[in-house]
Amino acid sequence: MIDGLQALPLLQFPDDRGRVMRMLRADSPGFEGFGEIYFSTVNPGKIKAWKRHPRMTQRFAVPVGRIRLVFHDARPGSPTKGETVVMETGESDYRLIRIPPLLWYGFMGISDGPALVANCTDIPHSSEVAERMGIENNIIRYDWGGSCIDRG
Repeated sequence: MIDGLQALPLLQFPDDRGRVMRMLRADSPGFEGFGEIYFSTVNPGKIKAWKRHPRMTQRFAVPVGRIRLVFHDARPGSPTKGETVVMETGESDYRLIRIPPLLWYGFMGISDGPALVANCTDIPHSSEVAERMGIENNIIRYDWGGSCIDRG
């Protein structure tokens, strides 16, 4: 596992009417404060990559659909510098994924329909601060699935 990256199982409370899916509480282990929560969707076979935040800690949960998350550690001085980790998560494997600052990440929709990603950050999001790089780059070598994947 990459230093600082965590994947913790989350509780679900199902009954015959549906289910409640917990994401984060103020008394959760490692809770570092609240900046904002926002939601994004990713369509099947689509990729949103690569991005990192210099100061923000993010916490992802995927209550609808399923995604493949890829992380790459290019942080100077990190004990796991150069490592790449792949994990899948979604409603059938519901987890809280903690993404520390400066960790590159991307994700792809791998369910039959759109996946919903909830992101709870420790500081308010600012798109001017986020760093981005294209899927094809000189830092991260990851094959998202070959030519059959729509990168549009």
